[in-house]
This record gives sequence, structure tokens and C-alpha cells, in this order.
Amino acid sequence: MTSSHLRVPETSGMNEKPVVVLTGFGPFGQYKTNASWEVVKAVKDLGVDDLGIHLETKEIQVSYKTVLEEIPKLWLEFKPTLVIHLGVSAAATELTIESCAHKSGYRRCDVSGKLPPDGKCVNGVCEDVYSELDLQKVVGDMNNTNIGVSATISNNAGRYLCEFIYYTSLCIDNRHTLFIHVPDIGKPYTLEQMAQGIKVIIGSIMDQIGRNSNCENVQLSAQDQACSVKCNEI
Repeated sequence: MTSSHLRVPETSGMNEKPVVVLTGFGPFGQYKTNASWEVVKAVKDLGVDDLGIHLETKEIQVSYKTVLEEIPKLWLEFKPTLVIHLGVSAAATELTIESCAHKSGYRRCDVSGKLPPDGKCVNGVCEDVYSELDLQKVVGDMNNTNIGVSATISNNAGRYLCEFIYYTSLCIDNRHTLFIHVPDIGKPYTLEQMAQGIKVIIGSIMDQIGRNSNCENVQLSAQDQACSVKCNEI
């Protein structure tokens, strides 16, 4: 197992709020309205001023090409302190925090009928990439609230666009990236409950990153943003 950290979030001024990027997916298959994007919009409607962050949101087409083009641009444009991707899962009954993503095994066509070459993400070199956030702490913080929403950890993000987008961001910065699967709306949570839950998770991670950043003060060049990962080589 190897570990490298090649990207550190930057801010252009001492008084600027840290940027959090929150994405959801557009329609695909049976999901004419994708709950993940609806939750993203609901989080923005709730407001995040009390978290001391600036929130940027983006709807992502369920397309491998779109992910490869748009996700690196988001990192470069906003220089976020945290990126959280949301996706919907019919199997999810809780907010499901994914721990890792894989480079290969993408054999399901996207909304354009396309597959990545050889079923692999062209970014990254490691087969398995793990988030280095303290996921147990995040789940504990979520499950200690009284909003009626629970969270759990998964190690199987599904080998579709959800896992593909997660792998893409983890290869840019695995210390400031997370993917969360949400249930469909009403199965069992309301849209507002899920938005509140995601807001709690954002706050928990920002507290965690803030503590960790006290130990780091490193500025690295943009060319070093290629692959910041903990991985298991195969």
C-alpha cells in the first residue's frame, strides 16, 4: 500500500470562506427526476451560512465523458476545500457513505450509450482508491442528530457513474472528497430530511478538515494535482 498527497486546497484571501462543491446527477434510466440533484438543490435552499462556507452546486450528466471533462474543471475553478458527490441508489435505505472507488470494471453504458475505453477510468494509476476522511466520525455525527436520518458506510459504490465520478475526484484529492448515495425521495426520507442530513455531514467534515489543516501549510503547483491517493496496487 502506498500513500501520496499531492494537492492541498488553496484560498486566495484570508477572509474568504472555504468552498464546498456539491454535485448531483441528472436523469437516467428509471429516474426521470434524480433524487441526488433534488437533494443538492434542497441543501442550497436550506442555506449554509451557519457553516461558514461558500457552497457551489453542479448537476452532472450521467455520462463518462462529462465526468472526465467537468470534474477536473470544478477542482481547478473553485479550488474547493471539500467536494461531495451525491448519487441515487434504489438499494439505499440510509445516507450511504462510500469509502472507496475503483479504476476498472465499468461495463454499463451511460445515457449516451457509451462506455469508457476498456471499462476503465483514464485518470489515476491505482486500482482501489480510498477516502482518507474519518468516515466513522462522520457517521457518528450524523447518527447522533435528531432529524430522523441515519448514515452507514459502504465499500461498493456500484461500478457505474457514481463510482466513476468518485474515483475521478479521489485521484485529485482523496483527503477532501466524499461520495454519498441517497435513497429515492420518500424511501424512506423526505427531501428536507435528506438535505438536513447532507448539511450535517458537510459540517462534520469541515470540522475534521479544519483540525487536520492545523498540521499542514503546504502550497503545491497545479501540475502536481494529478493523483493524490491511498491505494492498493494489484
